[in-house]
Amino acid sequence: MIPKKIFYTKGVGVHREKLASFEMALRVAGLAHCNLVLVSSIFPPGCKVVSKEEGLKALRPGEIVFAIYDRESTNEPNRLIAASVGVAIPADPSMHGYLSEHHSFGETDEKAGEYAEDLAASMLATTLGIEFNPELDWDEREQIFKMSGKIVRTTNITQSAIGNKDGLWTTVFTAAVFINEDTPVLDTGKSNGGDRASLQEEILRQSLSAQPDGMNSSRLAQRNERVRRPVPSDTITNSPKKSFP
Repeated sequence: MIPKKIFYTKGVGVHREKLASFEMALRVAGLAHCNLVLVSSIFPPGCKVVSKEEGLKALRPGEIVFAIYDRESTNEPNRLIAASVGVAIPADPSMHGYLSEHHSFGETDEKAGEYAEDLAASMLATTLGIEFNPELDWDEREQIFKMSGKIVRTTNITQSAIGNKDGLWTTVFTAAVFINEDTPVLDTGKSNGGDRASLQEEILRQSLSAQPDGMNSSRLAQRNERVRRPVPSDTITNSPKKSFP
């Protein structure tokens, strides 16, 4: 069983119970209706990256879904958390790539994402026999990997958020999700989890409060006000892909 397709997704959830906040994050990601199985970090040869919308259409309620994912939670008011999945794909389509998981406190999505991307690229580089100094900064190693011509692309998907100001549990979640070849794509034009995620996002959009002074709103998920039925954040941003010639 070698997956031929993969998609990336992420989300934020808030609730007075930790587990329920994870459920809310899964709803934003569109995966709450599936049974997730965490697998180790190999990007299959020739695996095609599809959009989140296309990927969700292929998932059925109750399906066992294999994914590389990470999560982080906090109930400390205003504490910054992040979860990230890094990706490194080789130029040779017959070779496998790598995915990496990383979660942290106090890191922006940019910093956490670069760390996860670095991990994946470094693992792939050692597999491909690319020599590099592990003590170098990521930017310097990225140039070495680029010049080798053996790595075609590195990227990451990352979600950060600030802990709820009232001490509710806040959970961030990111995932690279494999699609089973025998799963039929739904023709309804809507994903199984998309409607629920959109509803949650719309409700939260109306309940978000301002962030603490000095925080960069383009990088961090906004702080959530206490609500009776907590819902996920809409401040999800994808890190740009980096293509190597």
